[in-house]
Amino acid sequence: MKHHSISELTAEFGVILFTENFEACVQFYEHTLGLQVIERAQDLVSFRFGGGYLMVERGGHGSTAQKARTQNPCVLRFNTDDMDTAIELLRAKGLDVKAQVFDWGTIAAFTDPDGNLCELKSPALVGA
Repeated sequence: MKHHSISELTAEFGVILFTENFEACVQFYEHTLGLQVIERAQDLVSFRFGGGYLMVERGGHGSTAQKARTQNPCVLRFNTDDMDTAIELLRAKGLDVKAQVFDWGTIAAFTDPDGNLCELKSPALVGA
């Protein structure tokens, strides 16, 4: 059988996030966001991230403020059908969550302990 793409040879996809504040980031993704741990080693922790994984690893550069796109051009996106409840949960855990409404949907931005941008996203309301 001839393969035509790497996705045919790949069982799972993932993102590796290199962090400076490793322990704080692991706590954030495990306890604040509640992601399920699937692997834990000395210098890395992997979390279930939708159909793939998010690996938090030592060796990055943190920022006390949200990183600019030149520092980190990626966003970790969490889609939700219940934006209000998701925002309420995150704010109850002490996160500063800023929501913005667009014609294509609503996003609510927050950062992890290294200043990496994360977002909740909900779809646009049909007929709105």
